Amino acid sequence: MEAVAEGLWGLADYAEKKGEIGKAVKCLEAICQSHASFLPIVEVKTRLRISTLLLKHSHNVNQAKSHLERSQLLLKQIPSCFDLKFRTFSMLSQCYHLVGAIPPQKQTLLKALDLTASLPPEVSVRLWACNFNSQLANALIIEGDYHSAFSALESGFDSASQLCYPELQMFFATSVLHVHLMQWYDDNSVQSALRRCDDLWESLGPDRREQCLGLLFYNELLHIFYQLRVCDYKNANQHVDKLDAAMKADSQKMREAQRLTNELNALNQSLSRPDLPNRERSLLSSKQAQIQDRISSMNNTNWSAEQPLEPAYFGNTKRPWQEKLVLAPPPIDGEWLPKSAVYALVDLMVVIFGRPRGLFKECAKRIQSGMRAIQVELVKLGITDGVREVDLQHSAIWMAGVYLMLLMQFLENKVAVELTRSEFVEAQEACESIIEMLRGQYAHSVGCYSEAAFHYIEAAKLTGSKSMQTMCQVYAAVSYICIGDAESSSQALDLIGPIYRMKDSFVGVREQASVLFAYGLLLMRQDEYEEARARLAKGLQIAHNSMGNLQLIAQYLTILGHLALALHDTVQAREILRSSLTLAKKLYDIPTQIWVLSVLTGLYKGLGEIGNEMENEEYRKKKLDDLQTKLADAHSSIHHIELIDKVRIEVQQFHELDIKRAMESQSMGVNLDIPESVGLSTPMPASSSSRLLDLDNLDSRRRGKRKI
Repeated sequence: MEAVAEGLWGLADYAEKKGEIGKAVKCLEAICQSHASFLPIVEVKTRLRISTLLLKHSHNVNQAKSHLERSQLLLKQIPSCFDLKFRTFSMLSQCYHLVGAIPPQKQTLLKALDLTASLPPEVSVRLWACNFNSQLANALIIEGDYHSAFSALESGFDSASQLCYPELQMFFATSVLHVHLMQWYDDNSVQSALRRCDDLWESLGPDRREQCLGLLFYNELLHIFYQLRVCDYKNANQHVDKLDAAMKADSQKMREAQRLTNELNALNQSLSRPDLPNRERSLLSSKQAQIQDRISSMNNTNWSAEQPLEPAYFGNTKRPWQEKLVLAPPPIDGEWLPKSAVYALVDLMVVIFGRPRGLFKECAKRIQSGMRAIQVELVKLGITDGVREVDLQHSAIWMAGVYLMLLMQFLENKVAVELTRSEFVEAQEACESIIEMLRGQYAHSVGCYSEAAFHYIEAAKLTGSKSMQTMCQVYAAVSYICIGDAESSSQALDLIGPIYRMKDSFVGVREQASVLFAYGLLLMRQDEYEEARARLAKGLQIAHNSMGNLQLIAQYLTILGHLALALHDTVQAREILRSSLTLAKKLYDIPTQIWVLSVLTGLYKGLGEIGNEMENEEYRKKKLDDLQTKLADAHSSIHHIELIDKVRIEVQQFHELDIKRAMESQSMGVNLDIPESVGLSTPMPASSSSRLLDLDNLDSRRRGKRKI
């Protein structure tokens, strides 16, 4: 039977290399599901391999966890095989971490540490002890048990010291410093942790430090956080400059590596030609070897491994090795944060320290760069317009929180830069544009389409962002289409026509999908069904493959179902509309549900399915009553008329005299040598007290309603 297992393992290897992960998993599952009995060690190795594939190439964490739990039971029957036991403990702990099950994760890690303590102190055993202590500390931090986290990290540091492994010692030393900064017990402890990091980093020497890029960023950022805490801004600037230089050098290196990879791929394609002359093949083969050596030397680190195990700290197992800022050697391979988040954090530090020095041009560039990188990463995590937390993976929620926090910091600094430069109008316009767009969304949601179109167009006028202008004009076009008369359709065409003609120039998929949606809807209203169907099918493909916006997908499906019915394709119409209704129910999107149900009623009526028609219509009326109740509540609110009124909200403009007075009053209290110089409090004029509302009165105004 061992020959059978080896054959299936070989097939799984072959399928994985071809990128056919499903086939690879099926080959391995054939061993686990076989009626013939395999040796327990064969089944354990197979289940470990399945778990690795699932964690690396899918979101099936629970299935991977089940395989690992079964492996653990099988390993209890085997007295040795400690490496397999350690791998199982580590991967199972990572699965518990990914699903947010901290108590079983801690229990698993404590069992693993008990096993390491019972074995002779060999190098591999101590490395695994480092792995388990690192993961345990992370779990304890999540629970807020900082004291126990310190103990776990110090145990890991002791194991690294016994191994005489300074890089690993540095990993635990920086982790201890990080926890001290999170839970600042006393100054002496923090300073002691800081000195230990400095001593260890210096002892590595320049050559070894160069190989520890992840530790470089981690250590320098922790020093910056410490110096911000103690207001040592001058010394913090040195660390920011060092990080910025390292980031630029690594980015250049990655670009060069990508260029060489592209060149290598082109060479490989040329060498695959069977009719290639021998002399030319020899020259290309020589060049191929040279490029491979250069790529290998660029990717070379002391910690590179063919198959790194699951990261001990929070990390993405799907991210290629070159895109990680690795903190420690195998079997830890942990990240603190993904490289993109660390680089965004470096940009943010440059902004925070550059703003008080008046480096506004550089700050603006870094803010734009950081925000763009964050938006890209959020899309990768599935964070798009309309997505709900319940639809996301636990790990994606955690990582999205980090990116969203960084995004908020960039936005705050963007406004601060504009206010620092006395660009009050720019700051006002950014706020005004967003307010008008939100007013448009509210008006459209409550069925006030004319008012919605007005506010969307005003928002487009107020923003300098091409992307936001496009989206606001698309929203306005959809509102005009919903009005339904000939004049409104003409206005919609005037808006969407020019945008549609330049749709291929858009960088973002959101703009492309939204433009195709609006244009397809307009074509359908003009009874151009076949052309509308082609545009909408393309837009649906973009929305499904690149956006993950379930609400937009449901609306696309509803229109396509309507078109299928208009083209007398009742089979496809039924299938599409049912899918749309399922999505709309999942999203609790009542307007889309009513829309789908209306089309389905027409379908059942045309097919003569009286029972389905009556049942469907009854459900539609129930949903319509629910919506009418919600609309009545909204219309009776004291804020309704103010929100939909076709008058743009005017932010009070600063007059020249007001600006001079503000600058004179601030000149006595502002210290431009510190990062947070904007917004320092100054004495409030006595006259301003008359503008303040009584709190009780304010609360009653918020709750108050009036009948329209």
